[in-house]
Amino acid sequence: MTIVDLTHVVASGMQVFPGDPDVEITGALSLSADGAQVARLNLGSHTGTHFDAPCHSIEGGRSTSEVGLEELTGEALVLHLPRLEPDAEISWHHLNGQVPETVPRIVLLATGWDSRFGTGEYLKHPVLSPAAAEELWNRGMRVLAVDTLNPDRTLQPGQEFSLPVHELVLGSDGLIVENVRGAAALPSRCRVGFFPLNLASTDGAPVRAVAWV
Repeated sequence: MTIVDLTHVVASGMQVFPGDPDVEITGALSLSADGAQVARLNLGSHTGTHFDAPCHSIEGGRSTSEVGLEELTGEALVLHLPRLEPDAEISWHHLNGQVPETVPRIVLLATGWDSRFGTGEYLKHPVLSPAAAEELWNRGMRVLAVDTLNPDRTLQPGQEFSLPVHELVLGSDGLIVENVRGAAALPSRCRVGFFPLNLASTDGAPVRAVAWV
């Protein structure tokens, strides 16, 4: 098997969700002055490729401390959705031919939108319709992973804030993984793992995302 890295590199000044903390990596100690190099990291819990714990948008939902690694590792169904237009809504008719009656707990939407990461166009990503998300949930999905900034619409000027897919998945005690990189090259079935920083009682955490193909 080959291990495929599905993680965006974390670097100073990288793109983040609008309003999230900027990423800054600076030197804290140096070899010349201190005998060892140590970097200081300033970043939000939803930096780069990361997972959302239920408490991210659900009052009383589980935090990172209550999510086990076994929930974020296993067989995945990769749904390939190329050539979508900016701001397109992914409805059930986009997915139906690729989705069996029962799906594994991890479903990964591969739109190829990660190629726009770091640009303004990345904010105009496709979104999953609540009805399609509900059907995937009813068929067994418990982790929704996307190669976009958000399975819901990322707020643009003049739009009303709304997270219906977050409310469905996290509100049902599921998990969401965002900003996956390179999913379009994966087969329709593979084993994946999303390994988060072991942060105590936070609303999410950056992950090292991998696939075995």
